[in-house]
Amino acid sequence: MRMERVDWPGDILSLVAQEASALVELLCEQNSGVLDRIFALVEPKTLDHRQSLTNTRDRVSAIVDYFKSSDRNSCRRFLAIVYQYSENIPLLLETTLVSIAGYTPGTNFNHTCETVDYSPLPYVKRPRLDHLQSYTDALKSMALQKYESVAQAVVKDIRLEDTWVYLRHRNPPRGKDRTIQPQASLDNHEGEESEHKVSVESLLKTTSRVVTLLGQAGSGKTLLVHCLGRDWAEGSFPSIHLLFLLEFRQLNLISRDLSLKELLFLFYPACDDDEEQSDAVFEFILSNPEKVCFIFDGYDEFRAKLTHPEKLESINDPNKPLPLTDLLSGLCSRRFLPDCTVLVTCRPRDVTDMFGSPGFITCELQGFDRLGVKEYAEQYFHKKGDELKKKAVNLLMNNRHLLSMSHVPGLCHICCVCMEHLFSSDGTDLQLPTSLTQIYMQILLAFLKRINGGVVSGTSPLQRYRSKIVEMSQLALKGLEESTIVFMDTDVSPELQDFGVKSGILSCVKLTREDGSSGYGFTFMHLTMQEFLAALHLMTSQNITESQLKKKLNLKTRWTTKIDPKSVFTDSLHVYVCGLAAEACKSSLVQLKGTEGTTAWVQKRQATVRNVLLGFAGSTSQTGPKIVELCRCAHETQDAKLARAIGSRPQFELRNIRLNAVDMDSLAFVTAAADQNVCLDIGGCSIDPDCLEILPSFKNVDHLIFRSRKYDDKFAEALCGILCKLQALQKLDLSNNSLGNKGLKKILDLLPKLGMIQEINAFHDTHHTLQSSFIENGCFYITVKSHFCLSSLTHSEIKPVYMTKLCKQLVKCENLLDIEFSHLKLSNESVEKLMLILPEMSSLQLLNLSHVDLSTNGALLLIRSLADCQRVTAVELSLLIALLRSLTGNQITQVGALHLVNSMNTCEKVVAVEVSLGVEDQSLIKFVQEHVNGKTLREIPVLDPLLCKFDNSIYFYAHSIWSAINIVNKYAKLIWPFFLLTELILKTSHLLCSPSGVLVFCLIVSLFVLCFYSLLFLLYSPYLMYNSTFVTFFSFDDCDIEGQHLAPLTLPIQKCHALQDLRFSQLKVDRKGADFFSAVIPFLRNLRNLTLDLKGAAEDEVATLMEALPKTTSFESLSLSQLVLGDHGATVLGRALQSVPNLKSINLSQCSVWTAARGQDLVRGLVQCVSLAEIRLDSVILDEEGITILAQGFSRLTSLRRLSLSDNNVTDQAGEKLLAALSHCRVLQKLQLSKNQLGQASAAKLAQVVPLLPQLSELNLSENQFGQQGSMSLCEGLMSMKALKILHLTSIGSSDLVGVASSLKHCPSIEDVSLSWNLCDDSLARTLAEILPLCTKLKRLDLEANNITTAGATVIAKCLPSCPSIEVIRLWRNPIAKEDENLKDQRLNFSSV
Repeated sequence: MRMERVDWPGDILSLVAQEASALVELLCEQNSGVLDRIFALVEPKTLDHRQSLTNTRDRVSAIVDYFKSSDRNSCRRFLAIVYQYSENIPLLLETTLVSIAGYTPGTNFNHTCETVDYSPLPYVKRPRLDHLQSYTDALKSMALQKYESVAQAVVKDIRLEDTWVYLRHRNPPRGKDRTIQPQASLDNHEGEESEHKVSVESLLKTTSRVVTLLGQAGSGKTLLVHCLGRDWAEGSFPSIHLLFLLEFRQLNLISRDLSLKELLFLFYPACDDDEEQSDAVFEFILSNPEKVCFIFDGYDEFRAKLTHPEKLESINDPNKPLPLTDLLSGLCSRRFLPDCTVLVTCRPRDVTDMFGSPGFITCELQGFDRLGVKEYAEQYFHKKGDELKKKAVNLLMNNRHLLSMSHVPGLCHICCVCMEHLFSSDGTDLQLPTSLTQIYMQILLAFLKRINGGVVSGTSPLQRYRSKIVEMSQLALKGLEESTIVFMDTDVSPELQDFGVKSGILSCVKLTREDGSSGYGFTFMHLTMQEFLAALHLMTSQNITESQLKKKLNLKTRWTTKIDPKSVFTDSLHVYVCGLAAEACKSSLVQLKGTEGTTAWVQKRQATVRNVLLGFAGSTSQTGPKIVELCRCAHETQDAKLARAIGSRPQFELRNIRLNAVDMDSLAFVTAAADQNVCLDIGGCSIDPDCLEILPSFKNVDHLIFRSRKYDDKFAEALCGILCKLQALQKLDLSNNSLGNKGLKKILDLLPKLGMIQEINAFHDTHHTLQSSFIENGCFYITVKSHFCLSSLTHSEIKPVYMTKLCKQLVKCENLLDIEFSHLKLSNESVEKLMLILPEMSSLQLLNLSHVDLSTNGALLLIRSLADCQRVTAVELSLLIALLRSLTGNQITQVGALHLVNSMNTCEKVVAVEVSLGVEDQSLIKFVQEHVNGKTLREIPVLDPLLCKFDNSIYFYAHSIWSAINIVNKYAKLIWPFFLLTELILKTSHLLCSPSGVLVFCLIVSLFVLCFYSLLFLLYSPYLMYNSTFVTFFSFDDCDIEGQHLAPLTLPIQKCHALQDLRFSQLKVDRKGADFFSAVIPFLRNLRNLTLDLKGAAEDEVATLMEALPKTTSFESLSLSQLVLGDHGATVLGRALQSVPNLKSINLSQCSVWTAARGQDLVRGLVQCVSLAEIRLDSVILDEEGITILAQGFSRLTSLRRLSLSDNNVTDQAGEKLLAALSHCRVLQKLQLSKNQLGQASAAKLAQVVPLLPQLSELNLSENQFGQQGSMSLCEGLMSMKALKILHLTSIGSSDLVGVASSLKHCPSIEDVSLSWNLCDDSLARTLAEILPLCTKLKRLDLEANNITTAGATVIAKCLPSCPSIEVIRLWRNPIAKEDENLKDQRLNFSSV
């Protein structure tokens, strides 16, 4: 189809202005003839001025500016000349020019200057654009055809805007033993995923990203991606110009290397194989990748595994043929066409192969809820009669087993087919299937019934078609074992083809072979049917031994890593094998076996399967996902003995997996069969609210745990409808989740209805205010329970009015009661209410008040009241005192010091007190840790009774030092007789005036109540103002305070003109805090060092902070680590850095939440600071362009001594540029590049650069993938590193580090070496034994997690007498018998520390 040119409807002048820069770039590349034609359009007097410009770019820019302000006709003529005579016009600009500068017959382009021939050249560029348009039209037509083919059997229309997926966000731990992580990290929520729902339509609304769409078998992944193709063809995604949908089942047929162009035009050829058209289209793809989308469907069906991006060779030529695994990996990891959109569908197990490229997103199909199941069933039976429809829908919705399976769309369809078959049977006794395997057996019978047009004879279909079913099941198993899903027509006999197609078990599909020819093949109607038939073969074939059968019964885990072997679509084979071991399937297996003595043989085979599962049930080492799989297998067998054996475990602990309705139904089956009560711990699991409706089937669950951030008020609302049905429930744990007051209220409103409940834990690690619902309903319920533990009111705020109600209810409780009030926020009034009632609480057994947030007066009131409460048997109240306090530098008399020492001597945690009031100038208090006994008091003779200096003192500034000591003494006498103190002061340093008249002031104060800060600051303010001339150092470290508390210090600090060092860490920044810094910092003209390691700042507040940064010549050091800068903050900081000429040190580690583009702006500003000696940019967001900008800046940073870029995903290509640029930094001493993606090229470049860095003393390259070749390159570099002291090469992707070890003898200064986690063998140990005596300064050698045996360790041990400098050699996680007599040297460490 040809495109007709039309008149541009918009403002041409505005559009020329918009495209001005592109026009200038284009015209600067043209020959003088093109410019002469354009000059001819310009008025002579204007032309003279513009032609007088000597620079071509200036002349072109002036001409374009002229036409931006000319009239419409002149502008059109200008664009016509540009379009007709310019060469190599960018395609997008050309498209615009076609629409604007087009002409119709009769258009007059004549200009007053008759000497120039600019007659139009019609259709000069038209074919190129026509090719793209015609190809796009053909592509859309194919997308619509494919959708029609896939959607033939679809019951209901698919609306993508109403189809939902869970969008996942996850930051998994970087630990090496990832299989342990999901359970180990639950309590601190590391590795836990957060989710929110989005529509499928939205997946392509945002372009230039990689999306992985997950879904279990039958969830509708293939149908949905074809719906995306249909909607694109109908114009729903205008930002996508070309969309290519490729199926992995087709890609399996390709064995040769292909270029990207060959791959695309193999499956989507140009019209009539027009080479010119394919060239034009591919040129568009390369020039506009952001307008291209690739959809790859069914990665779980792919025979191979994508190549890891780190192992890919540099891909520069898009026409270069590559292995298919490399080609697809390059697209998915954005190694080429980085701005294209990629969507990959697969089952959840295979998502680890998608290598987390920038913009990588994972989402999982939601499936049907209860209403969706009903709507689908009604639609399916809509044309089959109202009576059948009503019966079938009611049966489906009321049968728990069928309903739980129907949450998966594919299984819902199968259940409907199954019910239709059952209702059409002649028998009146309807036997419903109770497992998924039994449903598939009914589906098989329904398919067999189709062969003769539904005519039923007296012979069973299984017997009548036994030979064909045997052949079909053998083909199915062969396909699974050979990773084949598409069978060529030559692989299937003509008779089996006819049988399979007529029955519907096989589908005939059109294939595109790798030579471009077309053909036909066959697939099973669904992968699950192939697995079911394969299981039939395993259970009925005489050729399958019991040993072979057992190998197919390995339980699947849902925790996977990138190094796991790829398995192809065999998720359910073991489930169907277990299902065929059920008693209900015995008759079907006997019919298919069809020989004498069949019954006994079938029973023996079924018993073999059940015995294997019993063996699994007896294992105590099964992880949560495997326990779920085991329960699914038991449910398929419907064997009560097996279920009872699995249910005998006291606790089902599940972690970080998605639980669907089938999983819950299986767990219910097992726990209901148990002979004991069990605990169901679903912490960290994703679970749909509809699945909670299955909980009443858990008959013996007495303890239920929902601990996860995923559980919010909406979840609580769904749970409330279920809890009262759990008759055995005694304990409910809802701690550490996202429940708010609304959700907690709903739970607590149910308390009177929960007959057996004894304990509820609602612990939160964030504060929330408890409302009257808890007080009125919760406490009323407590008074009527026989036993109840008020397990947690922690991290809450109880207002005085509610405290009164709470206390009145607690007094009524006659049973033993434990109360935890730890981390509570209590006002003085609330404390008074509590203390008035405590003596009357006869049932109180434990009161925990540790880490409470209350005022000083409240604390004293609490202490006095508890002393009078004789019924309290245990009280826990933790205050803050450090383990070791050094007290030097304050002016108090001997009497004051003795007061302090006397108080300390009464504290049971003090084990040593040293006091010096003379020239030794020392005072030390040491506190004991838990379970450490002993106490000493050492008094150094007093030489000067007038001078005692305290540093890090217990210090509350009042009117004098004396009053502070009195306060300390008073508090000590009040508190210590009652409690075992743990902490009173975090860090407090206070140095008063020294004889030289220079005051160094360091204040870091922490009390047991936050509100005391304001009082302290108010009291310190006059002191600071009085001594402002001398203050040079001011620091608040690890103080958990808020910005509002800093207001009293504003004026005093502004007057500290001598201040050189200002430090704040762990400060909660709000608007008032940002205003404080912006008001203070401009006054500090002598400030040299600024540390703002803050938290909680909003983007506007961060921008305010950045704008306030010092711009003086004295400013040298800036630390903003862990500050969430954001895009605006990064941009402002980048500009600010350009005004700090003498900055020597900058720390932006773990600053985050800026985009790559803004990160580039920040780096551009950073490299302007030419005096920088230290740069720390660990764990920040820098793309390859940002790294390139940084590398280019190194040519100016000749003073750089320390560079840290760890955990930044720096690619091998970017790392090579970075290291090459470091050759300019000749005084570099420390280089940290761990946890990146550096490889062989970076290692080779490093070897070339390090000889130019003679002062390099520390090198950390851990957790990169250099490989064997890269490690050899490192050897070359090590030989020239004479100053190297520290070398860390942990987990660098090579097990051969013999060369690296041998090179250490050329490093005479080496002190610390790590070669851990590399799986090196004894050859490394033997080499080390040779060179260690030559490393005379080596102190530490880390060989953890290698493959060194006892023999290798013995060789190392024998050389140790010649190595006096060595302090420790770590050998943990090596296959070494550490009790060996030769390994007794204490320097050999076999522990984890």
